[in-house]
Amino acid sequence: MVNPKIAFKNKKVLITGGLGFIGSNLAIRLVKLGADVTLVDSLIPEYGGNLFNIDPVKDDVTINISDVRDPFSIAYLVKEKDFLFNLAGQTSHLDSMHHPDLDLQINASAQLSILEACRQYNPDIKIVFASTRQLYGKPKYLPVDEAHPLSPVDVNGINKLAGEQYHLLYSRVYGLHVCALRLTNTIGPRMRIKDARQTFVGVWVRRVLDGEPFEVWGGEQLRDFTYVSDCVDALLYSVASPQANGKIYNLGGVDVVSLSDLAKLIVKLNPDSEYLVKEFPVERKRIDIGDYYSSYQLIEEELGWKPKVNLHEAMLETFIFFKQSKKMYYD
Repeated sequence: MVNPKIAFKNKKVLITGGLGFIGSNLAIRLVKLGADVTLVDSLIPEYGGNLFNIDPVKDDVTINISDVRDPFSIAYLVKEKDFLFNLAGQTSHLDSMHHPDLDLQINASAQLSILEACRQYNPDIKIVFASTRQLYGKPKYLPVDEAHPLSPVDVNGINKLAGEQYHLLYSRVYGLHVCALRLTNTIGPRMRIKDARQTFVGVWVRRVLDGEPFEVWGGEQLRDFTYVSDCVDALLYSVASPQANGKIYNLGGVDVVSLSDLAKLIVKLNPDSEYLVKEFPVERKRIDIGDYYSSYQLIEEELGWKPKVNLHEAMLETFIFFKQSKKMYYD
């Protein structure tokens, strides 16, 4: 197993989407590990970047406000870096159906530009790509492992699949050190709560903070959730482990619960809150995947990673964070 305390000390690290939810939590951890961290983020309002996210380390990182769709900017940024955490992306499934060309640009075309920049200007860089469980579509069996057929149900899933495959292609053909992690519902401090573009849990959290009922669509769907600190562990292990090169790994969570049971947990943690069970909106139902939870056996066997934070602790820590700083996440 990789020792992060050694692997990242004095190393030059680039994080795309670095002011977003996962990127900022990763940046804070890397600063603690002694890395020289550069964050690139477009700060497009719909995509979750927030300068407040990196407030604990704002004086210890370099911030570059630019778009991953700009090949000239990326070519400059990847030079002389030891590690690239490629987290930038358009995450909203519904937005991808409304604006498919934009999703294609960010989740596919821009990924190809990033890889070309690495191939030309820094072929020794080690890369981890944040992929998604959305690639699997509606599960044919549970838990879903990496051998499960791929059948995305929306434009976002198809474009993320293309982005993932570009990374693996550049690993095979050009020898780039690349690993792809298929993330499942990641939750925790600094996640987007102003809307559902990142995760429905964020909207639930905001409604609770505002003293309003939150809506549970359906309710019987099963899900697993990865707390953000566990996700950060997986990113660190995979980018620095030689045996991860060219591999795809699923992430997962400690608990598998129905959405109704998650709602009940939130009410238990916030006794003044309440929720309403409603039918799925037609537009959402068309791209819903039903029950989903992952098998993370492969990454556990090969890299020694497994989730540590259970759902109760994850939601507790999430509410503690946002109750202290909710105003910074509303506008």
